[in-house]
Amino acid sequence: MTDFDGRTILVTGASGGIGGAIVRQLTAAGAKVIASARNLDSLTALCEETGAQPLTFDLTSEQSIKDAVEGLDLWGVVNCGGYGGEIATPQDTDIDVFDKVISINARGALLVIKHAVPSMIRQGNGGAIVNVSSQASLVALTGHISYGSSKAALDNITRVSALELGTHNIRVNSVNPTVVMTPMSAWYWGRPDIEGPFLEQMPLGRWATVEEIAAPVVFLLSDAASMITGVSLPIDGGYSSR
Repeated sequence: MTDFDGRTILVTGASGGIGGAIVRQLTAAGAKVIASARNLDSLTALCEETGAQPLTFDLTSEQSIKDAVEGLDLWGVVNCGGYGGEIATPQDTDIDVFDKVISINARGALLVIKHAVPSMIRQGNGGAIVNVSSQASLVALTGHISYGSSKAALDNITRVSALELGTHNIRVNSVNPTVVMTPMSAWYWGRPDIEGPFLEQMPLGRWATVEEIAAPVVFLLSDAASMITGVSLPIDGGYSSR
């Protein structure tokens, strides 16, 4: 049920930890993966390891996305490209940072869907899209006004896209992970005054691994999830269930 039998799936943000894990699990399951990022050098090792095809484009540029995606015969898409922005209160927010976070995390994902879907419809084989959102869209997190807003917008893009594309047998879902403790996130989430109190409120009491985020993404893309669309799936150790 999770054998992709050569289906072509585009994964944005493939140079990151979660994106790379998704590429690895999809290629292992038989998918033909197109791994995308802004910089080609950042994809070299991953593509050599997995056999994925590298592709570069800029998520802030509709023309860049259009030029890169329009010629592809895609069956599926994973929108994993993202930007964290800043930790700030509403009154201290740098609005230029807010705009950039929205531009990449919400607008960029919508543009990928916009330009990928016509080929998916034309082929007539259905398909699946998974957007990598965040627990920050489900619960209020201190300092996450920009990031949480962008991911809440992404969840709505998921729901409306699921509604609009269901008649073409194209499913659209989101996953909403908690923190994966990478060097990029450790500067904030690794601080004792942040990490300890946060994990005390999480039923499972630990951070996620990239593999634990990738596996549900692969499931939602697969035929095993053929009746699931329009959902936002928390992968957060129970944090948002409090």
